[in-house]
Order: sequence, then structure tokens, then C-alpha cells
Amino acid sequence: MTVRDIVLWPDTRLTELCARIAAITPEIETLASDMLETMYDAPGRGLAGPQVGAMQRIFVMDTEWKEGSPAPMVFINPEIETRSAVQSAQSEGCLSIPGVTVEVSRPAEVTLRWTDLAGQETRRVFSGFAAACVQHELDHLNGIVTLDHLTEAARASVEADYAEALA
Repeated sequence: MTVRDIVLWPDTRLTELCARIAAITPEIETLASDMLETMYDAPGRGLAGPQVGAMQRIFVMDTEWKEGSPAPMVFINPEIETRSAVQSAQSEGCLSIPGVTVEVSRPAEVTLRWTDLAGQETRRVFSGFAAACVQHELDHLNGIVTLDHLTEAARASVEADYAEALA
């Protein structure tokens, strides 16, 4: 496993739509392994393909490892099937926008369908923090970052603070 460099905003790769993965190859298995290693090293709870420069529909997640035992998951070609009408707002950080957290309102529960590394189609209902995390990572695969959820004025303020922190 290799720790890969994390792509930082405003890199344009973070605004691009990712391509579907046609087959689970040894390269995809290596990518998934490297992404998990990178996520844990960062340390984060989720990481999407474009965040390591892989413009493919894959993300990894482990929402439990910081409070307990690791439970890594790999999501290939994920799609949300259902979203709850109930919204939940949470403070979200992003490994590609270090030091920035923003309040994002998302469905409190989602049903996600994806292919796992064994090639099996999987469905699961996610709620709470895990629901926010899968939606955050899926956003990355669609070229959306947390800043895109802000009003124009709030985004301008956050962008200014981020640029100042980088200077």
C-alpha cells in the first residue's frame, strides 16, 4: 500500500465528473488499497478517487475507526437509490480543503447501491454521520465540494479565509 498525495482545492480535478469503472482490475484493487492507506494517514474518514487524482467512480470510507475498530469500506460506482425527506445539518471537513469546515444540510438517511471489491452489488441504508459521509464522497465523484453547498456570500468568505491561510 502507498500513501498518495491528496489533491487540494482549487485543483480543477475536484470539479470534474468521474468515469464509471468498467471492471474490477488489479489496478482498481491497488487504487482502493492506496486510498484506504491515504485516508487513514491523513487522518480522514472518507476519500474519493479525484482526491488522489484518480478520475474514477470510487471512494473509501471508515466512519468508525477513530472511535473504535477499523471498518473500511470500498464503494465502486455508487448511486443513491433513496433519500429521506428529513434533513440533517452537520459540520463537514474535507481532506482536499484542509482547515475548513462548513455546515452542510443533507438527507438524514440514504439507501446506497454500489459494487464492492469482490464484484458484488451491495445495498445499504446509511444514517447519521455515515449518511453525510457517503453523500460527501459521492459529491466528489460528481465534481462537487463542500463549498458548493454554501451561499455565494458564505462561500466568498470561506474562500478568502482559505486563501489567507495558504499564503
